[in-house]
Amino acid sequence: MKAERVIEAVLFAASRPLSIEEIVEAVGMERKRVKKAVEALKNFYEESAIEITEVNGKYVMEVKAEYAEYAKKFAPVELKKSLIKTLSLIAYHQPIKQSDLKKLLGSNVYEHVRELKRKGFINAKKEGRTKLITTTQYFYDYFGIDKKDKEAIKNLMEKSGKK
Repeated sequence: MKAERVIEAVLFAASRPLSIEEIVEAVGMERKRVKKAVEALKNFYEESAIEITEVNGKYVMEVKAEYAEYAKKFAPVELKKSLIKTLSLIAYHQPIKQSDLKKLLGSNVYEHVRELKRKGFINAKKEGRTKLITTTQYFYDYFGIDKKDKEAIKNLMEKSGKK
């Protein structure tokens, strides 16, 4: 069993950056061997769309930035229930003003809007002192909903706990 392949599998399966110590514990190899294998993997992936990068002393396998746009529509995005609730309200009532959304959900809405915009689910355009929010095509693609299907959006709202 090659150390590189074992560590490659661990990094691939991990949903977060891993420290050398975490990898050592997971694979049961010496620290020096793990370090050497990680460096070999970094070199191996240099000419690939995938890379192994170090972030604050931890290693992560990820898609290189220049290819991320192509991969993002296929990558699962983890959404908290509260974000799904906000997103379903936006989808159902769109276009909706952020100020009206705040009346429905409270001040957490600002953080939710930032997060949903960052993940590509919504657009937020400045309108006076507030923002006008709509969903993107990515939202419909991600949830497999037709743009005109209000019933599917209602079902999403019910699943998120908001009726």
